[in-house]
Amino acid sequence: MADNRKEQERAELHRTIWGIANDLRGSVDGWDFKQYVLGILFYRYISENITAYINEGEHEAGNTAFDYAKLSDDDAKQAREDMVATKGFFILPSELFERVCARADKDENLNETLEAVFKNIEASAQGTPSEENFRGLFDDIDVNSNKLGGTVAKRNERLVKLLNGVGNMKLGDYKDNTIDAFGDAYEFLMGMYAGNAGKSGGEYYTPQEVSELLTRLTIAGKTEVNKVYDPACGSGSLLLKFAKILGKENVRNGFFGQEINITTYNLCRINMFLHDIDYDKFDIGHGDTLTDPLHWDDEPFEAIVSNPPYSIKWDGDANSLLINDPRFSHAGVLAPKSKADLAFIMHSLSWLATSGTAAIVCFPGVLYRGGAEQKIRQYLIDNNFVDCVIQLPDNLFFGTSIATCIMVLRKAKGENSTLFIDASREFVKITNSNKLTTDKGGNVDKIVAAYMERKNIDYFTQVVPNGKIAEQGYNLSVSTYVEQEDTREVVDIKALNAEIDRIVAREAVLRKEINAIIAEIEGVEI
Repeated sequence: MADNRKEQERAELHRTIWGIANDLRGSVDGWDFKQYVLGILFYRYISENITAYINEGEHEAGNTAFDYAKLSDDDAKQAREDMVATKGFFILPSELFERVCARADKDENLNETLEAVFKNIEASAQGTPSEENFRGLFDDIDVNSNKLGGTVAKRNERLVKLLNGVGNMKLGDYKDNTIDAFGDAYEFLMGMYAGNAGKSGGEYYTPQEVSELLTRLTIAGKTEVNKVYDPACGSGSLLLKFAKILGKENVRNGFFGQEINITTYNLCRINMFLHDIDYDKFDIGHGDTLTDPLHWDDEPFEAIVSNPPYSIKWDGDANSLLINDPRFSHAGVLAPKSKADLAFIMHSLSWLATSGTAAIVCFPGVLYRGGAEQKIRQYLIDNNFVDCVIQLPDNLFFGTSIATCIMVLRKAKGENSTLFIDASREFVKITNSNKLTTDKGGNVDKIVAAYMERKNIDYFTQVVPNGKIAEQGYNLSVSTYVEQEDTREVVDIKALNAEIDRIVAREAVLRKEINAIIAEIEGVEI
């Protein structure tokens, strides 16, 4: 019953989002539309979050009729200091989402109203420990942009539609709804546009099923972890899978990540809030992880997950400082300037706790190319850091049909060998894409069980001594070690030849009979 209700709520939420999209179709590009909806969704979320928190405190104190949204701004100001210390931000009652939304269609200066509200929310955190987590969060929601309309009236007309659309989303009390509604709305929007947003979508969004697989690989056998980290965190979906699977309270010291793209960095911080992660439980940095990593004081991390950008360019040996960087120096060589993939692997390994696990998505070329990449693989294998390599199906990711892989790293392995899993056939086909199933006994369960059992299974898994991998030139391609099942039909040659002989003999008999019939016909006079 609960599952049915959950799916009904989710379906209704998705219908509402599509409704907003249709209202604005043709006026705002899809990817930009997503920014606006997410921004307004975030505005609604923090408004309801602070209102519910203050109301709960007053109700527990016996003031059951109290409603922060109905309070005057002057009366509310006395709560500012406490709210900023507790929640990291403050919103005056008159600037709450529900109050602005209620008068939006009558506000001729709605764009200016929203601009002021957003600035005030950011300003409330200035000079406090939460300042970094709130700075610039509304930068991508330009309420004066021509993308919304050529005149102020047109822009405000569309802003009213946005506010009403987000206001009509049935999210319920954010603490009581059966789905993680705000977070689900975020993920639906990301998925909705990732598939057709070209590079912008595919580069930053990892399908939820792949996120679940990566998370479960890193927490195999654990019920809690210390800290989780993603060196190329995008919108944060990988980090937040830990909150969903373990419970956010079981990620004891928080969520850490770094993202180079400013828009996606803002989305990631918004995503943290929408999943009810408090400002003091996450630290998302903006910058280039490979050349300017921002979490030296927070490493090592017990769990690291990542889907880094594929084969991007980086400084490599053009930057003389990098070869002596402790993250890369142990391999004695840097990843090629044209392909930074193994730089992300080395960075993750360096910041991985001794008791931790890292699971990183990589393109297949990383596993077999020669040169510097082969030397880095040699370092990883000779030091027994590669725990497992998993071949995934093709067509899983937005923006590419290539079959990707997962490399699992560990520093404290019990045996000097590497597990290879061929999961290339573990999928179901959904329209033009493939998808991992996450139900009980599904694709993800099967892969994780094989990873934990670490046994040889014909055509699926193979535990390979690292010495044998060295003999193969440190090739880590799964197909080198896991035999492909031959699904072709077995043919009995003797039986086939006998059948051919029978057919030939039968053909001779038939030809003889046909010739006799023809001769008889030709001998008859008409």
